[in-house]
Amino acid sequence: MTAPSPHTDPRGFLRALYDAAVARALPAQTLGAFLPPPPRGRTLVLGAGKAGGAMAEALDALWPQDAPLSGLVVTRYDHVPPGYRAKPGRIEVVEAAHPVPDAAGRQAAQRIAALAQGLTADDLVLCLVSGGGSALLALPADGVTLEEKQAINKALLKSGAAIDEMNCVRKHLSAIKGGRLAAMCAPARVVTLLISDVPGDSPEVIASGPTVPDATTCADALAILARYGIEVSAAARAGLESGAFETPKPGDVRFAGHEVRMIATPQQSLEAAAALARSAGIEAHILGDEIEGESREVGKVHAALARQVAKRGQPFRTPCVILSGGETTVTVASKGGRGGRATEFLLGCALALQGQPGVFVLAADTDGIDGVEDNAGAIVTPDTLARAEAQGLSARDRLDRNDAYNFFAPLGDLVVPGPTFTNVNDFRAMLVL
Repeated sequence: MTAPSPHTDPRGFLRALYDAAVARALPAQTLGAFLPPPPRGRTLVLGAGKAGGAMAEALDALWPQDAPLSGLVVTRYDHVPPGYRAKPGRIEVVEAAHPVPDAAGRQAAQRIAALAQGLTADDLVLCLVSGGGSALLALPADGVTLEEKQAINKALLKSGAAIDEMNCVRKHLSAIKGGRLAAMCAPARVVTLLISDVPGDSPEVIASGPTVPDATTCADALAILARYGIEVSAAARAGLESGAFETPKPGDVRFAGHEVRMIATPQQSLEAAAALARSAGIEAHILGDEIEGESREVGKVHAALARQVAKRGQPFRTPCVILSGGETTVTVASKGGRGGRATEFLLGCALALQGQPGVFVLAADTDGIDGVEDNAGAIVTPDTLARAEAQGLSARDRLDRNDAYNFFAPLGDLVVPGPTFTNVNDFRAMLVL
C-alpha cells in the first residue's frame, strides 16, 4: 500500500493511514498464525462481535476441509462479509443489533448456550470474540428482562462511563458473559481468539469477557450504577446485592487448560499506519493506544499538541503525523443530536485549533461506524470553521447539542467506508505540515 503525498493531498494521505490501520486488523490477515491443530473430537465455533462474520469466514477458509467444523457466530446487522453472505460456509453467522441489544441477539445467545452443552474433553471450542459482543450476546440474568437490559445499555451509553465500567455492569446482568460461556463448555478445551477494541487489551473487558474469568464483582457493578445514577429493577438489584449474579472468578477449575490468543490490537494498527506514513517521508509519532476521556476534551488536548508542533516545533518537528487510539466517551446532554465519539472529538478539536494553518485531522472508528451513524468519522482541515460559517453552521452550537454529524455532513467531510468487518476501536491521525 502506498499513500498519496501529504503535501498535495493531505485528505487522501490521512485516509490511507486509516485504511492501513484497518487492513492490519482484518482477520484474514492475522488469524492463521493463532489456530490450534484439530482435536481428536469435534471442533465447535462460537462467537460474537462486530468482526465475527469476518473471523468466521477466515477460520472456515483456513481450517482443514477434512476436519469437522461447525458452530454459530453473531455479528452486527450488515457486518457479514459479502462473500460469506453469498456463499455461507461451515460456520453459521447470524445478525443482531448493536449497541443496544434486541430479540435477535437474545435468540443467538440462547442458541450459542445450547450448543455449548454436552461437550467432552476430546472436543475443542474456538471462541471468536471481538468488540460489540456485549450487546450482540444478549442473554439476561434470571429475573432481568431484555427490555431492562436495553434501558440500562442506553443509560450507560449516554452516561459517559468508560468501557470497562459499562462491561462490568453488563456481565453481572448476563447469563452468558463474564466467563459464563466458557464454563458452559466444560470439560472441552476452549481457545479464545480475540480482536481487541479496549484500552489495555484486557480479555475480560473485550465483549464483556464471555470466555475468561472475571475479577470484578457484583459490588463493583452496583457502585458503577450508583456513580452514574442509573436505576435498575428490584429483581436486578436483588441479584446484585445478594451475589446471585456473581461471575466465575480467576482460579475456577472450569478454566483449566483454556487459552486466550490476541490476533489483532489497536497498537498493531497504529504501528501499521505509522509505517505507511514513514514510507511517504513523514515522521510518525504514536501518543498511545489507551487514550480515554470525554471526546471533546480529548479533542482539545490533541489540538493543543498540534498547535505547539505547528507554531514551535515542539515536541516534534514538522512535517509529522501524530497518531492515537483508545476509546473516548460522550456524555449526551442534548436529545436529537447525531454523531459518535469520533465526530465529537473532531468538533472539539476544530474549535481548539482555531483554523491553525497546516493542521489536518482524521478521526474514525475502525469498525466503519461512528456510534450508530453511517460514517466512521470525519476530517478537519484548516478551513473547516470558515467553510462552516459560510454555510451558517455554528461549531459551538452543534457541539452543545451533541450534533457533530450534522456539522460535518453538509461540509462533505464525513469519512464513510461502510462496515470494515473488524474493530480495533478509535483511530486518530493529525498531520502537521
